[in-house]
Amino acid sequence: MSWLNRYRLKLYLRNSIWVFPIVGIVAGLVSVALLNRIDVALGWQTNVSLETGRIVMVTIAGSMFTLVVISSSAVLLAVQLASGQLTPRIIAFVYRNNARKISLAIFVFTFTVSIAVLVRLEGTVPPLTSYFAAYGFLINLAIFILFIDGVGKTIRPSTVLRSIALAGRKVVQEVYPLTLEEKHSVAPAPITKLDGEPQRFIPNEIDGVILAFDAKGLVSLAARSNCIIELIPEVGDFVAEGDPLFRIFDGDEDLQDDLLRRCLVVGQERTLEQDPMFAFRIIVDIASKALSPAINDPTTAVLAIDQIHHLLRDVGARYLAEGRESDTSGHLRLMYRTPNWEDFVHLAITEIRQYGRDSIQIMRRLRAMLENLIETLPERRAPLLRQELALLTSSSHRVFPDADDQDLAEAGDLQGLGSGHDRGRKKHVPAVA
Repeated sequence: MSWLNRYRLKLYLRNSIWVFPIVGIVAGLVSVALLNRIDVALGWQTNVSLETGRIVMVTIAGSMFTLVVISSSAVLLAVQLASGQLTPRIIAFVYRNNARKISLAIFVFTFTVSIAVLVRLEGTVPPLTSYFAAYGFLINLAIFILFIDGVGKTIRPSTVLRSIALAGRKVVQEVYPLTLEEKHSVAPAPITKLDGEPQRFIPNEIDGVILAFDAKGLVSLAARSNCIIELIPEVGDFVAEGDPLFRIFDGDEDLQDDLLRRCLVVGQERTLEQDPMFAFRIIVDIASKALSPAINDPTTAVLAIDQIHHLLRDVGARYLAEGRESDTSGHLRLMYRTPNWEDFVHLAITEIRQYGRDSIQIMRRLRAMLENLIETLPERRAPLLRQELALLTSSSHRVFPDADDQDLAEAGDLQGLGSGHDRGRKKHVPAVA
């Protein structure tokens, strides 16, 4: 199986909620068949009458079907509420929850077991399979309570933001595994070969978003053809049919277009797998919606800034690679675009600062974040952060005409308002006439 097919299969299984329940149906049928053979082989008997056993199995089957319907409805309701109140871009996270998938699979498994036992009730009630279905139903009741509790907590802003931030940190660590060191301050040497005309362009054939690419596969193809491949769009970019995907420099011996396209995944919407900027995008969208006049919930925006704060610290402490890959001989084979420090900072701060400019709570929390990042990150990250601090100050002067409000907005506070970080600020005393 090619890298492209493996990636698509993995992504499809991760985003699909129906796969586990289907496995539960098959497992239920196999389990009843095995347990029934054990009952027959051992010749076990039970005192339960055939009519009583049939009533119990019918009750279990009906109850389990109801649990499956209610659970599915709860998931759909969670998707609707979360996408409406927070952002539609978190729908995939609702379906990716493994605990939810396993719970639905167990419900379907028990329902299948009860039906399979029911159709096998003839002369006597098989004890092992009957007790397995009955006690399994009791376990399912406990799982259902936990399921509903989990769904209710899923749509809380704090839970959603934390889940996205944790996933974002994992992606940041995978995409940028090296920490920032002094040697990384030296700019990479320019590539003179890329200044000339490319050998040819490889166009796109499918409209969609660049989800991921196979760097090792592209390097292998470039080494085999003795050329340099440049991936033009960045992960997360939308490309239309006919847009250029690759530029080929030098060599290009028997390099087929289809082989290059198979090293690239194009999908309907962005995913986190190779796109650390997408985690920032989702959190900023949640904060922007919370700061809209229709919702006006700056506290949710502060929760979003809490997660952005630590994501930015993680990104700032890492070496953001130049997007160059070489083969085993050290020859450059692949070039691709990567987001730099400015991209992360502007995405994380600009929109929240603009939408939250009327909120002292937001201005204070942003200031506390920037001051902390300046203190904790390497000095080479600080100039842009100081520039953002200056923009915050000019915004507070422009929005708040009162000097006391300006003083309040220009004090950093990790809670926005209430943590007491502004107690040492300068107080403006009105002049006495």
